[in-house]
Amino acid sequence: MRFTNASNLAHLRSPETGPEVTRSRAETWELVDWLESLEDVIALRGPDHAAALLRDLQVHAQLEGVNLPVTSRTPYINTIPHDEEPDYPGDLELERKIRSLVRWNAMAMVVRANHEHAGIGGHVSTFASIANLYEVGLNHFFRGPGHPGGGDLVYFQGHASPGNYARAFLEGRLEASHLDNFRRDLAADGGLSSYPHPWLMPDFWQFPTVSMGLGPIMAVYQARYLRYLEDRGLASSPEGLPHRERRKVWCFVGDGETDEPEALAALSLAARAKLDNLVFVVNCNLQRLDGPVRGNGKIVQELEAVFRGVGWHTLKVIWGSDWDDLLDRDTEGRLVRRMGEVVDGDYQNYGVRGGAYIREHFFGEDPVLAEIVEDYSDEQLWKRGYGGHDPVKVHAAYHRAVRHEGAPTVILAKTIKGYGLGEAGEGRNVTHQQKKLNHEELLQFRERFEVPLPASDVLDAPFFRPSEDSPERRYLKERRRKLGGWLPQRRKPVIDIESPADDYFVEFREGSDQSASTTMVFVRLLGNLLKDEKMGARLVPIVADEARTFGMEALFRQVGIYSPFGQVYEPVDSESLLYYREASDGQLLEEGITEAGAMSSFIAAGTSASNHGVATIPLFIFYSMFGFQRVGDLIWAAGDSRARGFLVGATSGRTTLNGEGLQHEDGQSHVNALAVPNLFAYDTAFAFEVAEIFQEGFRRMVDEDVLFYLTVGNESYPQPPAPEGAREGILRGMYRFRDSGSDDDSRRVQLLGSGALLNEAIAASDLLAEKFDVAADVWSVTSYQQLYRDASAAEREHRLDPESEPRRTWVAECLAGAPGPVVAVSDYLKVLPDLLGRHLGRRLHSLGTDGYGRSDTRPGLRDFFEVDRRSIALAALYELMRDGQIEAADVSRARDELGIEPDRPDPATA
Repeated sequence: MRFTNASNLAHLRSPETGPEVTRSRAETWELVDWLESLEDVIALRGPDHAAALLRDLQVHAQLEGVNLPVTSRTPYINTIPHDEEPDYPGDLELERKIRSLVRWNAMAMVVRANHEHAGIGGHVSTFASIANLYEVGLNHFFRGPGHPGGGDLVYFQGHASPGNYARAFLEGRLEASHLDNFRRDLAADGGLSSYPHPWLMPDFWQFPTVSMGLGPIMAVYQARYLRYLEDRGLASSPEGLPHRERRKVWCFVGDGETDEPEALAALSLAARAKLDNLVFVVNCNLQRLDGPVRGNGKIVQELEAVFRGVGWHTLKVIWGSDWDDLLDRDTEGRLVRRMGEVVDGDYQNYGVRGGAYIREHFFGEDPVLAEIVEDYSDEQLWKRGYGGHDPVKVHAAYHRAVRHEGAPTVILAKTIKGYGLGEAGEGRNVTHQQKKLNHEELLQFRERFEVPLPASDVLDAPFFRPSEDSPERRYLKERRRKLGGWLPQRRKPVIDIESPADDYFVEFREGSDQSASTTMVFVRLLGNLLKDEKMGARLVPIVADEARTFGMEALFRQVGIYSPFGQVYEPVDSESLLYYREASDGQLLEEGITEAGAMSSFIAAGTSASNHGVATIPLFIFYSMFGFQRVGDLIWAAGDSRARGFLVGATSGRTTLNGEGLQHEDGQSHVNALAVPNLFAYDTAFAFEVAEIFQEGFRRMVDEDVLFYLTVGNESYPQPPAPEGAREGILRGMYRFRDSGSDDDSRRVQLLGSGALLNEAIAASDLLAEKFDVAADVWSVTSYQQLYRDASAAEREHRLDPESEPRRTWVAECLAGAPGPVVAVSDYLKVLPDLLGRHLGRRLHSLGTDGYGRSDTRPGLRDFFEVDRRSIALAALYELMRDGQIEAADVSRARDELGIEPDRPDPATA
C-alpha cells in the first residue's frame, strides 16, 4: 500500500499506536515521504533489512534524548491480513457439521448429568467458546503418537473437558454410557472424570490442567524438556523432517486463567530458550467465572504486550472473515481506531444486545462508520463473528505458528463464552455457572447448529452419533489417521531402565566416625549414581538455584548445567575447580529461583516414559520449606500425572535449619505429604537410611507410578553402621536403633525419634539411665506416613471382616515385648506422631515443633520448642508418673534439675 494522501494516515493515530495528534500539511507530507522511503527499503532490501534499519534509528533517537513510544502492542485487528491466509485444506461444510455434533453432545452430557443428579456440576460454556480452536487443530495440526515425527503434547483446557469426551464419542472411543456417567468416576459401567486426570483415566488424559495456571507453566517446561532430551541424545526427530512436522507442545489457556501467577511465570524462559516447539492458544472469551476479565480494558492487548515484551511470536485472531469487507471499505483507518477504543465490557454488551445496539453504540460514534454500514441489516451486524469462531482465521494462525522458528508462538483468539447458548447464557456473566437448558433453549441450540434430531426428542437432550459409514465419521477417522492417531491419548509407559546395583549403596550401610549431614550423604550417593553406565544418563538432577547451598557444585563439572546454547561467556569463577559450567548436553537442570519451574521440570522428567518413550528419573532437591508449602499444588499434579521420581527436602526441620528463621524452617512438610496417595514420605536420620530408601525407590519406580519424598538435614554428626536386619523397618517406617537391655519393665520407656532429632532421643536415653534410673529403648521412625497407612489399612480390613483375626500392624509388631509408655519426638508438628495414637494400645506423648520458627542456635531452638534431650527425658518421666511408677514430686524435682522453667511460654502460640 502506498501512502499517497493524508487521509490514509488516520490509522496511525489509533489509540493502539499513540495519541491522536493534529498535523500540519507540511508535517503530513514529511511523514508520507518517510513512509514511502521505508516501503522502498522493504521492496528492494527485504523486511529483515528494514527491521535492522529501524532498530538502528531507534538507538540513534534514544541517544539523542527522544522519548520513544511503547511498541509492544499492535492495532486491535488480526495479525494475519486476509489476503495472506493460506487455502483451507479441509471440507469446511463437513467440519461444520462435525463441530455442531460435538457441541451438541458436549452440551447434552452436562445437561443430562445435572437433570439426573442435581448439583453434580459441569461446564458447557468454556467448550462452547473453544470448540473451533480444538476442531481445527484436531483435524489438521495436532499429531498423534503414531506420526513419523512423534506425537504432539496437547494441554487441553480443563473446563472444556466435555468437548474432548463428546469428540471421542463421535470417534467411537467412548460410548453413550460413558457420557451418561460424566462426573461419576465410580460408575460400574465406566465413568468420566470431571476434568483431565491421568490418575483416573490413564489411557486417555496426558496432563492434569484444571488447577488453573498450572497447565501453562508445565507446558513451557515440557517443551524445554523435549529439547533437553534431544540435546542429550536421549530422543531425536527423524532426519530431514521439516520444522512444521516436528513435535510441538500446545497449551490451551483461558484469558481469565492468566491472572494466576504460574500462567505467565515462565514466558521469559520459553523466549530465552527459543522454544519454537511451543504454541500457546489463549481462549480470549473475555469472561472469568464471575464477570469480565478486563471490563475496563482489553485483555487481548494486555496479553499481547506481555508476550511480545518477552520475545514471543504473537498472533492475534480477533475478527472473523465477515469483517474483512468492512475493513477493506475503511480506507481512512476509522474502523481500526474504533475497534481499539472500545473496552471489553462494551464488547460483551454488543454480543447480547443485538444489531441495533451495535449500530448505535459502535458504528454510530463516527458518522463515517455509520455510513459504511448503512446497507447492512441489524441482523447482519449482530452476526459478524469473532476470529476464534472462524476456522479459516484459526487455521491461518496455526499454519503460521507451526512454521515459525526461533521463538515460541502465542495465538490470542477472541471468542464468546457460551457461544451458541443464546438466551441461556451466551456472553453473559452467568454463563460459567450454566448447567441446564429448558426445552425452548434446547430447540434453539438444535436449530442454530442444525443438529439432525426431531423436535420431539430434544427435551431429553439425547446423544447423537451418525452411523459408522457416515461422511462425518469417515472424515474424523481419516483426519486422525493421517495425523498419527487419537488425541487425547496416554500410552503405557515404556520402562527401559533397571534399578542401580547394590554396590552403590554398600558404603553407606557401613557407617563412619567422620561427621556428615544427610544432605552430604544424598549428594555423594547421587554423584556415584550419575556415573553408572546404565542408569546414570537417565537421572535428571534438578535444583532451584541452590546447588551450592546443598553442596552440589561438584555436579557442575561432573555432568554440567543444561543450556541449549552451551556457555557463550567465561564464568567469573572459571579459575576455580568447581566453576559454573553450562553445556548444551548438560544433565543438571539449574532452574534459577523458581521452585514452580523446577517442579514443572520434575513432572516433565517424571512422565517422560509415557510422553516420550524414554524413561528418566528426576531428583528435585529443594529447601524443604519451599516444597509442599510453596508448590504443593504442582506436587499434587505430579501425583495425578503418574510421575515417578524423588523429591528431596534439604535443610529440613524447624530446629535443624537453625539460622534461617520463620519463613525457612520447615515443620509441616511431612504433614502436607500425607495427602498425596502415591507418594512415600521419609524423614531420614542416618546415611544407611538414605541409602535403603533410595534403593527401594528406584526398585519400585521401574514398575510403579510412585513418588518418594525424603527430608535430609544440614546438621553434621557421625554416621553409625546399619543395625542388623534394619532394612525392613526402615522401609516400613520404624526400627529399633537401640535396645536398653533392661529387665525392669516398671521403669522402662520407648523413645521414638526422627531425622536429626533421633540423636536427641539417643541422648535422652543416656540421660534417663544416668540421672533417673530409667531404661529407654530408642526407635528410629523413618515414616509416620507409612506407619499410619499400614495401621489404618489394618483397621479397615478388620472393620470389613470383623470375624477374622485382626492383622498385626507394623508398629504393633515393633513394640510387642517393648513395655512402657511411648514418647515420640520429631522436628515436625505434634500431629504427625499423633497419627499413631489410637493404634498403639498405650499412651503416646508427642513432642514437636508447633508454632512459627525462630532464628537461633540449634540447642536454643530445641529448648524453645521443647524437643531437646531434657524435654524428652521430662516427658518420659511424666508418663511414668501417669502409670504410677514414680511420684509427681519426683517429676518436679527432675524438671528443676534439668533446668526447665515451669512458666515458660508455649511455643505453639508464642
